[in-house]
Amino acid sequence: QVQLVESGGGLVQPGGSRRLSCAGSGFLFRIYGMGWYRQAPGKQRELVAIITNGGNANYADSVKGRFTISRDNAKNTLYLQMTTLKPEDTAVYSCNAFVTDYFRSRTDYWGQGTQVTVSS
Repeated sequence: QVQLVESGGGLVQPGGSRRLSCAGSGFLFRIYGMGWYRQAPGKQRELVAIITNGGNANYADSVKGRFTISRDNAKNTLYLQMTTLKPEDTAVYSCNAFVTDYFRSRTDYWGQGTQVTVSS
């Protein structure tokens, strides 16, 4: 059974830092691309950061220079280090695992999400 379990969310003051983790199981973690998405109340889900199975990372413009995505394939874990947090970063953060097969059919797995609230 595939599972993605996020942890590390909570209440953070503006300007603070937080590290999110996403533990994967039930699939071959190292061959999957991984990403972090977020959804704020009343808004659509948006991509925050993505990392390929080769370790190449890309970020949304809104978090570039503040967030860092990384992965530890030995631990089947994805991370998101967030710094200089702003109130507009408040959202439910979810991790995603994806893989595309030879026929370009994509498989996605999702975690349940963890709430990050940035407020004083």
